Amino acid sequence: MNTSTEVELDRRFFGHPRGLANLFGVEMWERFSFYGMLGILPIYLYYQVAEGGLALPKTTAVSIVGAYGGLVYLSAIVGAWIADRLLGSERTLFYSAVLIMAGHISLAVLPGMVGIGVGLVCVALGSGGLKANATTIVGTLYGENDERRDAGFTIFYMGVNLGGFAGPLITGLVQKEIGFHVGFGLAAIGMAAGLTQYWLGRKNLGAKASEVPNPLPSSQRTLALGVGAVLVVVIVVAVLTGLVTAENLSNVTVGIVIVASVAYFALILTSKKITALERTRVFSFVPMFVASAAFFALFQQQFTVISIYTDERLDRNLFGWVMPVSWVNSINSVFILIFAPIVALIWVKLNSRQPSSPIKFALGVGLVGLGFLSFLPLTGGGPNSTPLLAMVGILFIITIAELMLSPVGLSLSTKLAPEAFRTQMVALNFLSISLGTALSGSLAKFYSAANETAYFGISGGVAIALGVLLVVLTPAIRKMMSGVH
Repeated sequence: MNTSTEVELDRRFFGHPRGLANLFGVEMWERFSFYGMLGILPIYLYYQVAEGGLALPKTTAVSIVGAYGGLVYLSAIVGAWIADRLLGSERTLFYSAVLIMAGHISLAVLPGMVGIGVGLVCVALGSGGLKANATTIVGTLYGENDERRDAGFTIFYMGVNLGGFAGPLITGLVQKEIGFHVGFGLAAIGMAAGLTQYWLGRKNLGAKASEVPNPLPSSQRTLALGVGAVLVVVIVVAVLTGLVTAENLSNVTVGIVIVASVAYFALILTSKKITALERTRVFSFVPMFVASAAFFALFQQQFTVISIYTDERLDRNLFGWVMPVSWVNSINSVFILIFAPIVALIWVKLNSRQPSSPIKFALGVGLVGLGFLSFLPLTGGGPNSTPLLAMVGILFIITIAELMLSPVGLSLSTKLAPEAFRTQMVALNFLSISLGTALSGSLAKFYSAANETAYFGISGGVAIALGVLLVVLTPAIRKMMSGVH
């Protein structure tokens, strides 16, 4: 395995370390399987049995989808903790990928709600472990002051969206022409491909990727195992007693993520293993966390409100052929693939003159709000009344918002991270996505064709107001960031 210094000096992948290509690939295949499954999951839940679905109420379906997405990012805590305390990021990532593949196989072969329960739990836990650690390993490829870092994360983000583009197209077409379970099976095949290429390129990641930065003493391992077992028992009891149901799952997830986020910030901020400078930088991440959660509460409605809107309101007729519902989920990825390199080039060219991270966040939140306001001229129409071109325009605005915030958030979490909490700081960033994603399910239950003017207007207006507030707070946030741009 290459040394950390050799990796940081490496420029064999378009001017970036070779290990970035391997992480690009595994993330691409993981996102192929994830978005391929997510593109058909909402309609699988609420389509009638005669159409191959489970015939759940739409409010229940969006609750499950929002909660599932939230749990994916919530499980990043578990993956981060295992990496920082037990296995290191590189091995945790590999085992997480195996679990994801098992989950997709379960969705493909197990019937009804059994397949949903087993499959979504496996994919959620595995995806959380993979995402947090893949991002952390990207951070280890660069030195602290390497100006290639933001561009590297944007290239990495292209891998996410290449998989996100292909997944819904292929699984959606197969679902429409053959059936849901074959579509889920294709997602499993995609993850198997990702595992294979990752295994072949592990040597390019460097020794730092395998380090365990804060090893758990052997005397505490029994206690950790006991705590994990108790949590599993509590979850099972809550489900069996009806305390947690499919209908309230997204609301429960929101509550859990809020508690976990507060606890995680407190754990890091009170640790004796961080310096005063590191503590101040962690404080600066708090308003960014809130902004990120607000952004993803709207952005992730692509898989709740916008999926239903696409199914019911969008004109999907292409020259006499009706395209699959999930194909709309690929539009965002197309724009990412086109514009991510341009944005990455702009950041590199601007170098130290590029906008600060808080300003980028403000732009992201404000633009996603503008995207939601763009639905207002289309309200009040009937079935199939919204032109496909209008949806493309709205998703373009939302995509530019994503490029301002999402890859920057990944990069910022590694730059502000205390040395002893490298992966767990990345997990905090994913907790903000978890909170926003779960909220996307809870908010979606308020959407209907009858109140869509108020729904899109209030959602978009609140987001724009938060973006303006973040601009006002930027000088104070930058001061706490202590030199991190």
